Amino acid sequence: MKIQILGTGCPKCKALADAAETSAKALDVAYELEKVTDIEKIMAFGVMMTPALVVNGEVKSVGKIPSQDEMKKLLSNEAKK
Repeated sequence: MKIQILGTGCPKCKALADAAETSAKALDVAYELEKVTDIEKIMAFGVMMTPALVVNGEVKSVGKIPSQDEMKKLLSNEAKK
């Protein structure tokens, strides 16, 4: 599973990356985490607010940090595909 964190490196972006990594480890799924900080690449996803979570190329969350339960649900749904 490819997890991308879209953002400029602000504290919320770092918190989202930590939450995604913690959830992926808790679910015991193989993942690759990439932080996308280039504004043009972020806008290419159609995202106008950060932080944003992209899983396997699909935007899952924009402008917020999902709760641990929400994050696990998002990631487990993707892992099942």
